[in-house]
Amino acid sequence: MKSNRRISAVAALALAALVTGTGPGFAATTSPSAAPSATHAFSAAPAAATAPTRSFQGTLPAPTGRYAAGESIIHLTDESRPDPWVPSSGPRQLTVTMLYPAVPGTGTPAPYMTLGEAAGIIQRQKFPASTGITPQTLSDVTTHAFDGARPQRGKHPLVVLSAAAENPRMMLTSLATELASHGYVVALVGHTYEDSGETLADGRTPPCAICDDPARLDLPAEVASRARDVSFVIDQLTHGNSAWRLAHLIDRHEIGMAGHSLGGATAAAAMIADPRVRAGVDLDGTFFPTPLPGQINRPFLLLGRADGHTPGSGDGIVWGKAWDALGGYRKWLTVAGAGHFSFADHELLAEEAGLPTSSLSPERAVAITREYVTAFFDTSLKGIDSPLLDGPSPDNPEVVFQP
Repeated sequence: MKSNRRISAVAALALAALVTGTGPGFAATTSPSAAPSATHAFSAAPAAATAPTRSFQGTLPAPTGRYAAGESIIHLTDESRPDPWVPSSGPRQLTVTMLYPAVPGTGTPAPYMTLGEAAGIIQRQKFPASTGITPQTLSDVTTHAFDGARPQRGKHPLVVLSAAAENPRMMLTSLATELASHGYVVALVGHTYEDSGETLADGRTPPCAICDDPARLDLPAEVASRARDVSFVIDQLTHGNSAWRLAHLIDRHEIGMAGHSLGGATAAAAMIADPRVRAGVDLDGTFFPTPLPGQINRPFLLLGRADGHTPGSGDGIVWGKAWDALGGYRKWLTVAGAGHFSFADHELLAEEAGLPTSSLSPERAVAITREYVTAFFDTSLKGIDSPLLDGPSPDNPEVVFQP
């Protein structure tokens, strides 16, 4: 299924499609003549001139684990290849947010993003002033992660996270802090020139180079490039401490990956290309390409919205083909009432900005995502049995086990 994933500052039609779960990011097919659809859940139509300005104070849910979430930012350069989207910029540069299990009460509150990254999102989304969203208020979103926090001792599994197409890495921060609080080191990978902006080592925040050019819409090529990003990041984090001073925290034998939308496709591609990735999670994304039998014989979780990924309909058809090809421990879960962006930070911020969201509350959606992803990695990377994955739970009636 080929999807329209281009960002636009459109009117209510796009938002209505998004809220009802037929938005972009591999959730719907849009013909060239159709109205363009938004790529962020908090994209908004221009507000009426008389709309009052809100006071936007975004807050992500606090993590639920026993540890605090420490945070640090690293900048990596892959000298082995030029940037695939802007070769003239030189070798591929990546910005990665590292989160790790930390001692509570240490460190200082980490910003959600840099002012440059926040300005990039606002520029692409054209938020009306009535939302109260500014570079400063977006940067100041409370993340419950702490710069310079003292790390917990020991070795911890590594989980790599990759966000949706055209979305910067911090859109998976709520999931990252949750995993860190439960004893995981997390690498949030920013895929440079593919989203609204990642601040690089020299302080520049370059905009997307491929977002607005239909001639460059090559999703399989983008997924393949992201998979190379992931393998490079794993290389850097597991070969000594030169890339990250806390790399000694990583158990290099226990590595997983999760991604939202295009990031979910990347998780599958990374598992196919790199046997070090022992477990994968696809959050509401399709596959580019669909795995073939024998390519993924390690644990894999499919977690998506019910109206887009139920067997036999929509992208559920693609998921069915992938499901048949998966050879290891596998789970296919759908969430009633969720939208495409319910599995990341988008709808939490949309709600706090006074914008429409899906019928399932953003708080419930994020809680479900965190709980099931953590349980899956506990099972597949730590060997901890989780009854949550055995079948339906009365505490989570929205979650349906498929097929």
